[in-house]
Amino acid sequence: MLANSSDLGQKGGAGQQQQQQQQQPGQAPQPQNGRSSFDREGSSGLQPPNGGANAASARNLSTSVMSFGPRGSSLNPAAGPGSFSSELRSQMMSSRAGSRLDVGSVYAGGVMDKVMEEAPDYASEQQILQLKDKLSREMKIKEGSENMLEALNVKKAKQTRDQRQRVEAELSASNLRIRELRRKISDTQQQRTRPATPTRTWTQDSSMSNGARSNQSPTKSNAGDSDIDESSESPSFALAELLQALEVEGMMPEYYVSRANQLVNLFKRHPAIKYDLVWSIFGMRMQMMLLSESREVVAAGYRVTRYAISDLASLRKIRDLNTDYLVVRSLNNYRKADVEREQALKFVRAFLDVKDGVKEISRAVVRTIVAVAEQGDDRRATVPAIDQNIDRLRPICIETLAEILVRDPPLLIASGGLGPLSDALSEGSYKASESLTAVFLFLLDTPQKRKYLQPSYGLDALFTAFTDPLGTNEILLKQSCRAVSVAMRSWSGIMTLSMYDFRPIRSLIYSMLLPSENVRETVLDLLFSILRIKPPAWATSFLAGRRLTTYGRVVNLKSGDTKEKPSPYIEDDGGEQNFVDHYTALILAILIKAGLLHSLLQIAQTEEDPMLKRKISLLLSEVLKLASRLLPPSWSAELQLLPELFKAATDFSNDEHFVASSIVYQISSVSKTLYRSAPSETMAGILPSSDSMVDLAALEGQPRSNNALVLDDTTFRQLLIDSGVLNSSNYAKWDWDIIMKIIAGPLQNGKRLEEAVRASKWMKRIMSFYRPFKYKFAEIKNTRNTQKYVQAGCALMHSLLQSNEGVNILADSKLVRQIAECLAQCDPTSGLTAQFPLFAKDRLTDTLCNGYFAMLGVLTGDPKGLMLLERWKMFNMMYHIVDLKQRPDLIKLLLTNFDYTLQGHHRVLLAKALTAGTKDIRIYATDALRKCTLRRPVATNALGDVSDSRWAIQLLSTQLYDPEIDVCATAVKILEKACNRKTYLEYVVECRPALDHLGEIGAPLLLRFLSTSIGYHYLDGLDYISNEMDDWFLGRNDSYVSVIEASLAKSFLVNADEQGQQSTMFDEAETGAEFHDNHVPPHFYRELTRTQEGCKLLRDKGHFDEFAATIRDHGMQAEDAELITKVKGCMWAVGNVGCMELGAPFLEASDVVEQIVRIAENHEVMSLRGTAFFVLGLISRSTHGLEILSENGWDASTTPLGNSLGYCIPTDLTKLLSLKPWDHIGASSITLPITQRTIREPPPAHASKPPKDNTEPQPLVTDEEVNARIVELLVDLGNTVLYKRAVIELQKLKQRKPSAFRSTDFFKYVMGLMEWNHYRLGVRRMVIDLFDKNVMRQIVFEESDDEDEDDSSEEGSDDDDDIISRRAQKKEQERQQFSQSKKSSKEEDEEGNSSGNSLNSDDNRTERQRSVSEPTEYLRNSMLPPPLNLGR
Repeated sequence: MLANSSDLGQKGGAGQQQQQQQQQPGQAPQPQNGRSSFDREGSSGLQPPNGGANAASARNLSTSVMSFGPRGSSLNPAAGPGSFSSELRSQMMSSRAGSRLDVGSVYAGGVMDKVMEEAPDYASEQQILQLKDKLSREMKIKEGSENMLEALNVKKAKQTRDQRQRVEAELSASNLRIRELRRKISDTQQQRTRPATPTRTWTQDSSMSNGARSNQSPTKSNAGDSDIDESSESPSFALAELLQALEVEGMMPEYYVSRANQLVNLFKRHPAIKYDLVWSIFGMRMQMMLLSESREVVAAGYRVTRYAISDLASLRKIRDLNTDYLVVRSLNNYRKADVEREQALKFVRAFLDVKDGVKEISRAVVRTIVAVAEQGDDRRATVPAIDQNIDRLRPICIETLAEILVRDPPLLIASGGLGPLSDALSEGSYKASESLTAVFLFLLDTPQKRKYLQPSYGLDALFTAFTDPLGTNEILLKQSCRAVSVAMRSWSGIMTLSMYDFRPIRSLIYSMLLPSENVRETVLDLLFSILRIKPPAWATSFLAGRRLTTYGRVVNLKSGDTKEKPSPYIEDDGGEQNFVDHYTALILAILIKAGLLHSLLQIAQTEEDPMLKRKISLLLSEVLKLASRLLPPSWSAELQLLPELFKAATDFSNDEHFVASSIVYQISSVSKTLYRSAPSETMAGILPSSDSMVDLAALEGQPRSNNALVLDDTTFRQLLIDSGVLNSSNYAKWDWDIIMKIIAGPLQNGKRLEEAVRASKWMKRIMSFYRPFKYKFAEIKNTRNTQKYVQAGCALMHSLLQSNEGVNILADSKLVRQIAECLAQCDPTSGLTAQFPLFAKDRLTDTLCNGYFAMLGVLTGDPKGLMLLERWKMFNMMYHIVDLKQRPDLIKLLLTNFDYTLQGHHRVLLAKALTAGTKDIRIYATDALRKCTLRRPVATNALGDVSDSRWAIQLLSTQLYDPEIDVCATAVKILEKACNRKTYLEYVVECRPALDHLGEIGAPLLLRFLSTSIGYHYLDGLDYISNEMDDWFLGRNDSYVSVIEASLAKSFLVNADEQGQQSTMFDEAETGAEFHDNHVPPHFYRELTRTQEGCKLLRDKGHFDEFAATIRDHGMQAEDAELITKVKGCMWAVGNVGCMELGAPFLEASDVVEQIVRIAENHEVMSLRGTAFFVLGLISRSTHGLEILSENGWDASTTPLGNSLGYCIPTDLTKLLSLKPWDHIGASSITLPITQRTIREPPPAHASKPPKDNTEPQPLVTDEEVNARIVELLVDLGNTVLYKRAVIELQKLKQRKPSAFRSTDFFKYVMGLMEWNHYRLGVRRMVIDLFDKNVMRQIVFEESDDEDEDDSSEEGSDDDDDIISRRAQKKEQERQQFSQSKKSSKEEDEEGNSSGNSLNSDDNRTERQRSVSEPTEYLRNSMLPPPLNLGR
């Protein structure tokens, strides 16, 4: 749900009571019940416009009504029931047409300013506002200066030297001013939190006299700073007092609004009081507010009623107050009343927050929301829907309709709400198209809800933007792309889109053939996203036109923006199942079946844009690579041949064969480059990975040869010159690509390094650039573009450590010594201090000073580098920094950049931070151990890999006993992933960690122990296995369904390419991103089946047979949700047992695989089909399971050795994608319960009958005839041809027969017409405006028309004779009216002036005749509760 909008108002103003008291100087002021009108409360709630400006100086403070919103309070308070987006902030209109408050709607200073200025906190608030304003300006100056420096770096240094100095001076001054302003703001805010004088409670305000004035501060916060003492406050007394205060009549709107806000705050402070409300009293007060003439008072009434909602019984009591009619009237109001309409919509949305509250939402209300959600009269054919000035409540109405569709589909379908939702999807007028798409996908999942949608209706609207012949804008295309992507990543979506021979998907693919580059490029990007293809690092340069031959040396280097990520280990059984890749294989098969390759090849041969052509070649290469990896050989073998393209390329009689030949060459080049750039990703599990090659080189003891080291003297000297270092001392002029090439290559050779030092100043200038106290590297801003300097510095350190000459240079240079001095400035025990330390927190954040820690990390990875660090006592300083805990940012930088490959002080520092640091530091240090356990370390001794990670696993085992549960959870996650490698798992079991105190957090790690015999016997000795097995069988198996479905949904919807690559100082984004992988939650039965002992226990318990029987007996039922969940749990258990080779006997002994295949191909619930699909993929990982599936028409991709990868799809896709059209239930066949109907019975059908020219108009004599004619005209309003004439005639009837629009029964009949039929918003507004305002009061208070027959011109007379005589006069007038109307109609017939209008008979009467024949009827106010009169 969206966040709550801000409260509806600002500051209240004084009213117009002063003018009334000046008119009656002799009278005493009207006594008021409750507190005085000058009460000020701390609620930041709904506020009306301020009082009048002209009378400001003449106001009497004692009788004015004021309400102040809190200054400085939160603009986003806690969300109330039914709340929604803060974008829809209520707008307090300064004036409104037809309102009686126009005179006082604008406040222009005066008393209000004086009152606020005298408040104690006013000066401090004003000071904070001024300081924040100055801070905003300084931030802009700082940003502009940084941008200017970036621009000047491109130009020549000599030309911009002076300008650069001025900009740098201004930037330094701006940083100082920003720091000072922040300090002042903090000090001022701390002073405000200390109260200067005690303040009174709000209940003491009742003792104020008319002339007294309080010094109490009117500015109070919404919750925490309230003057109300909650411990001593009596909520019942406060509620009674506020309700009594709302009884007062004749006050200004802000009086009622302020009391309503106090009432809302009371409900917030004491939520339980809403259960004890006396609805007869509370409801009467709310009815009076909702019938007010002030929009702000009505909005406040809705707000109070919304906060009074507690349960379903309270909703029924609220509806008994006839609020349905009030809500319909408010929502039908004009845009100038948006404050009232917004609160009315929030009130309706609050019903959805109550369990089964949707059953109390009337169809009349939903019809009105549907009318607002439509474009209505604001729709213009020449302007795109997305650019139109639509109703600002429309997006929230659409979201409300979507929520109703999820909770109660029959209500929305019967109210005609499906059309606006579909239009919002196709037109793009609703920005969050993904959420709307998810609503349709939810309905399409089960047959019980699917029947409310037409088979070819709903998701097809998503593809309108791609196939519109008139073209669409780019924003709409992107919105549709996101929606299509969501639909393609769900089972209900992919099944529905595959109906009718993949018609929607084919239309998407064929839309690329349209002559629209915008559509073509958007669809290509969508295909990259759907297939989860991450473009290689060289894709941007390739699309820009660079040759592929230049990437041979680039692909082997680290990307400039990405860092080396630890590659996860592969389990001995082939690793856990990747369900995302399995689903991607299905989508790829569907796209190929729908003609993707044919369309891409056709576009590639005809496309003229070279960039788009290269993009298509890249997509073709990626598709072929995916097909070879994910699809079975029966699918991918023919695809790799590209027969159409080769046929065109070999047709030498046609000149077009040159184009086809070039495409073949380009695809071949791209494929080769893709293979070279990522062999381990391309052929995962098939070819040896790069890590294994690293291990092989390490075992041989010989470093791999680097061609860059071998350069002749001429080439080396030319590189030194080309780098630009010898020509200028300005680093901005240096060619850093060449510098990186020199550092990574020749400088690793001692001879070349010595030549660079002695023969030129090249090495001296490079080292000088990195020295901290030269303030060159240390003053560069920390941006993405400047990270190349940090990478060059790390490479320089690494290269110098490769030779003795380089180590000597490092030992003799001032670089390492000055870094140690900077570190000493942060060590309080060193005795070195600096006014502005180089490693200050702001410098580490804003500049490249944090790059020095990356260089120190390089030194920790080499024994010679460790000696250098010990020489300058750096480890001593680091121990002190970790001990004092004053600089957590420094500790994080150290722990992040250390290389823990070697044993040394840095490992001790890490262990110290793990145990002695603060909670955040301990969590961060535990996270730092992940790269030590999850990456593949280089084997350096006979013990193999384990020896390098024993220390890390021991530390992680110690972290399991940390007092903070978050630290333990982090350690469990890392150990769980480390257990993917069997040798690591055995060592973790040897540590014998006790996990009983962790409960559910430690369960996944204990499950990993089951996968080895050592772990099995260890857990069996603890009596863990039998208890856990019974627990899973009796309930945990079902709860696993929700866990893995949530994990799968997150994996499908989170696209790694869309998360952005933000480089942070501590690499927090990358660290957390590793937990958002496609990791599958461990299953007990899978881990149990890894060992012979576990299989024997499973066979003895007989659980597998129970699972198979449940699938066989209840697998095809689609009614009971609990049984569906149980079947899903049983299928996951069978799949996890079947994926193990030891589980083959269980599959042989039953026909469970055939039953799961039947569910996947024929079940009515789409999510259950998806579960069966993934389970079959698990089963296909075992050799025996793959054989059983092959017999049932399913095939999976395998390695050259015959091992299955688990990506199993049917050989005939139509078997899996076999959803048939269903029977649709229309709106006319839906019968709603009585609780969802305001008008219980539908009105009789009326046909639209246009009058004929020759027809004689019938005179309207009785009320029944007038009402019948009005009903006919209302029916005509739904006819676009007769609409204009019907409106004109209704206006005439309003003028000549006003009594017809004062009947409550007739009004209810008209409301029934609008509830049971569809009318546009403009028509609804006009119809409601036709009726008298008092009609709504009579309906709300349930007064009948019979009580209203007497004329109220002589109000207060109780003489029965006078009443009888007035009735007789009235009847006589009616008889005269009838005879006169007959006479006038005859005269008009003789003159032949009939025009088909039934009201033309009265056209010749004068106004006096009309007033005599149709006297105005007045309601007798004594029969009704008094109206909520407002002060003038």
